[in-house]
Amino acid sequence: MTRVGWLKLAILPACLVPLANLFWKAVTASLGANPIEVITRATGKWTLTFLLVTLAVTPLRKLTGQHWLIRLRRMLGLFAFFYGSLHFLTYIWLDQGFDIHSVTKDVYKRPFITAGFTAFVLLIPLAVTSTRNMIQRLGGRRWQWMHRLIYVSATAGVTHFLWLVKKDISRPVIYATILCVLLGYRVVAWATPAVLGRRKRTQAMADAAGG
Repeated sequence: MTRVGWLKLAILPACLVPLANLFWKAVTASLGANPIEVITRATGKWTLTFLLVTLAVTPLRKLTGQHWLIRLRRMLGLFAFFYGSLHFLTYIWLDQGFDIHSVTKDVYKRPFITAGFTAFVLLIPLAVTSTRNMIQRLGGRRWQWMHRLIYVSATAGVTHFLWLVKKDISRPVIYATILCVLLGYRVVAWATPAVLGRRKRTQAMADAAGG
């Protein structure tokens, strides 16, 4: 097994610790007076955490030159979808009792639910197309464009958290700040070559004109 394979094997149980913690609290009746709220908040927090960690892989790879890190991105992204699915399932099952009419009404009338639902729905095509076979079927360029939906999903998820919290917004602000840094890095990385290229062309034209 390769070094990355061993690393994935080590990371896998660590990614399941939040679920094991919730399971243990449920078994020992330690979820408190409002267990649904505890489960909802925990699964939502870990969905956002894994989304941000997934987004951090590319900048970390480029800044450190450790290109093998990219091989962890798919697993981390799938865990974001996994915890997002648990978060959504907690809402639609434990909170709403599969009352589709009530869920639809919530999505339509409550902005923070709308944002959260949008974030989850956008993760579905990313999870479905995460395999090598789907990359080959879609083609690399099309696949890359589709997987940029993670930027929208993460933004909608953080917005969902910000709109949900009514008093102490310190934690959602931390998530929002980290997201802005990660997206800001991508904007700078995308813009820098274009700016440098424009400057070179301008300088070349000036040199030619000065003859």
